Amino acid sequence: MEAVTATEPLIARLRPVWTGTETLEPAYVALVDGCIAQERRSQQKVYELFYGKMMAVCLRYTKNTDQAKDILQEAFIKVFRSVDKFNRAGSFEGWIRRIMVNTAIDHFRRTKNAYLLLGEERSIEDFSDIDEQDNIADEGPDEEMEVKPADVINAMQKLTPAYRTVFNLYVFEEMTHKEIADALGINVGTSKSNLAKAKNNLKKILKKEHKLP
Repeated sequence: MEAVTATEPLIARLRPVWTGTETLEPAYVALVDGCIAQERRSQQKVYELFYGKMMAVCLRYTKNTDQAKDILQEAFIKVFRSVDKFNRAGSFEGWIRRIMVNTAIDHFRRTKNAYLLLGEERSIEDFSDIDEQDNIADEGPDEEMEVKPADVINAMQKLTPAYRTVFNLYVFEEMTHKEIADALGINVGTSKSNLAKAKNNLKKILKKEHKLP
């Protein structure tokens, strides 16, 4: 992919677009029926069709490929177990993607609890409630950077779990801070602060790794 300038247009290119008016594609009808009947061939076909796109989603929420694969496998198991609940009036790909994101959120919750139990200070700080006044407000337009989408994904994997998850849910899933707070079990102020810090850290990582001014 060619390099692009400005972080917002780059994020827009990375962000999937769902209109909410899709209907089940004819090509997927037989596959959905097959998966409901627990046919291995249909399940394998669905896995092969969506592996690449869904792996890309999982990579955004994790720190490495192995972790992403774990979430991907867990999510596909959920897909095949609940495919009979799929609403055929919507997009099959969009439905699968929502399961991937929800599985990533579940992973975050487990990670959050594990960090708290282990008493890791840095992790506790990331997840702790932060006063609204401590939030970092967005200041003007994002700086222009000449980076590739793959570079942004790699940089995102270096963010802490809290920053990475909030950033993904706000930027890519277009959730509100209230929705993010409810999903992650944090308060709105924490969501806002983590998003601002995630953006700031992402810029620092990209500048350092690509020697940008």
